[in-house]
Amino acid sequence: MKAALFVGVNAPISVEDVEPIPPGPRDVVLRIGASGVCHSDLSLVDGTLPFPPPAILGHEGAGTVEAVGSDVTSVKVGDRVVSSFIASCGECWYCGHELPFVCSETMSIHTKLHARRRDGTELPSLGGLGTMAELMTVDERLVVPVESDLPDEQLALIGCGVTTGVGAVLNTAQVKPGSSVAVIGCGGVGQSVVQGARIAGAERIIAIDPVELKRKTAATLGATDLVDPADSDPLAAVRDLTGGRGADYVFEVVGTPALVTQAIDMTRSAGTTVLIGVMKMTENITYHGLTFTYGGKHLVSSFGGSADPRRDFPKYVQMVEDGDITLDAMVSRRYKLDEVNDAFAATAAGEVLRAVLM
Repeated sequence: MKAALFVGVNAPISVEDVEPIPPGPRDVVLRIGASGVCHSDLSLVDGTLPFPPPAILGHEGAGTVEAVGSDVTSVKVGDRVVSSFIASCGECWYCGHELPFVCSETMSIHTKLHARRRDGTELPSLGGLGTMAELMTVDERLVVPVESDLPDEQLALIGCGVTTGVGAVLNTAQVKPGSSVAVIGCGGVGQSVVQGARIAGAERIIAIDPVELKRKTAATLGATDLVDPADSDPLAAVRDLTGGRGADYVFEVVGTPALVTQAIDMTRSAGTTVLIGVMKMTENITYHGLTFTYGGKHLVSSFGGSADPRRDFPKYVQMVEDGDITLDAMVSRRYKLDEVNDAFAATAAGEVLRAVLM
């Protein structure tokens, strides 16, 4: 089977024929229908996320089950499924306390190996998945069956971008109706934050991004106000739009210390700042402690939209089918697997909301 391999930091992605390792008792073999190109994949390639090469890329995908191991109970051959980098073993302390997004078994599930290069080198994959391939063998706990006629290119986005963004609003922050929300960074996840804020009933949704395409799309998905940080001071703009207080909720979706500081400054006293963007391992957040404490602000992180995939994926699929979540506008370009380097280049340049490999 063909797969897109990360072979070195800032090196071109290599599309190679690899050999699947026979599935184990709890493994599932999928025929991949579509894989989104997420910034987390880009972060692997540019070195933001340290990961040893070679490895199969991709963690946001959808496909159809072609085979199952002897002990698999959650899916069957022919099922349509969405991949999930949230492991959710269902048995550990965290899963038992409705916190599956920090499941204790995550590392052991993510590090299972399912393919080899022609020279015999065993290949890990991002999030234990590897959706940028024709076929994918994964632990059954990393896939969720869905019943839907939605195209794979839309279902794939639920595996990461939609769940991370919408979930950050509904699960992590639990945004209240009538609130003001600011979103820093309006790529695929940021657009999902905008939609989540609209669904939550936010009165004012401020989309902040230097790319015109992203601002315009945010406006069609629910943003009430658009701010170009290259044209005006976003902090001042948000304060002007919120009676001088700052937003009730601010979501940082880029992952840089400077924008985290800006997000906290942009949050009103006793408001909530939500960190979604992934920062480099070498970067730290610094903020004036007395100012933060006296402001009574809440600083929280949101990993995977604080999701329970088996609960949330079907719910989000239903929201798409009901018209509450729009996904077709988020798919900017479609590429073949052999064009993966073009897809990553477009993502890095900010030319797309989501590139999808088909």
